[in-house]
Amino acid sequence: MTARPTRVVDAHVHLWDPARTDWYPYLSGRQALNMGDVSGMSRRFDVPIYRAESAGWNVEKLVNVAAATGGHSIAETLELDERAEADGVLAAIIGGLPPTDTVAQALALIDEQMAASRFRGVRPMGMSGGPLPAAEVLRGLQERGLVFELMARPDQLLAAAAGLENFPSLVVVVEHTGWPRANTPEEFALWKAGITALAGAGEQVVCKLSGLAMPLGSMQVAALAPWLEYAIEAFGVHRCMFASNFPVDGIHGSFDELYTTFATVTAGLNDHDRAQLFATNAERVYHC
Repeated sequence: MTARPTRVVDAHVHLWDPARTDWYPYLSGRQALNMGDVSGMSRRFDVPIYRAESAGWNVEKLVNVAAATGGHSIAETLELDERAEADGVLAAIIGGLPPTDTVAQALALIDEQMAASRFRGVRPMGMSGGPLPAAEVLRGLQERGLVFELMARPDQLLAAAAGLENFPSLVVVVEHTGWPRANTPEEFALWKAGITALAGAGEQVVCKLSGLAMPLGSMQVAALAPWLEYAIEAFGVHRCMFASNFPVDGIHGSFDELYTTFATVTAGLNDHDRAQLFATNAERVYHC
């Protein structure tokens, strides 16, 4: 039996309630997802449920990532931060960056979320026109010491890498292992080129090893290993971190199945390297 890591910091979860139909219309059937059976995702997911489903993995800390639509993601950040003390495990929050008409408006939304003590950065919420926001917004994040979470598909990764060249102090987290769309040779080749470019963009760019169960339709080692192993090789152990993306990846299996695959893929690494992947890298990146 593959040894489990000593401790886990889950770098990507979504604590949500489908009853909040204004915040999460896609969980209540008000918005088509075209993802098949989404019952494993479209459910209330709070800290007690998370603890029950992750039992046996010694998860010490969670990083919640914005999931409320548009401007609701700002209120989501503030509300989660207010509840965090009682929850006892939520250590960091990645808030939302909704589309705005001006850079000043975008920076104001970022500053509003900085009132939350666990706020560490933002991810785009519905942004279009490219993988990155305006350079002035990235500069604002860099000046504030905040993280930018990159949500980009394989066909956007090269452009993202080029666009980050002028921000050597901005910590960038590549979400969902570069977000492949399918398990095909063509997609894998396109993804590899993008991952290589992002890994070469600087030590401040790191990769979140998550979200693969969605496009690959599986949590099995054979399905995830090629993607995980290449990302770890490209970025290095010190620039990667595992995350569950639960309950979204719960569409394709259990937390135990997913983390067993992570543990199996990294079974050949030493204890220090595994500790980085499962916990300490996330603590460094998210200051938690």
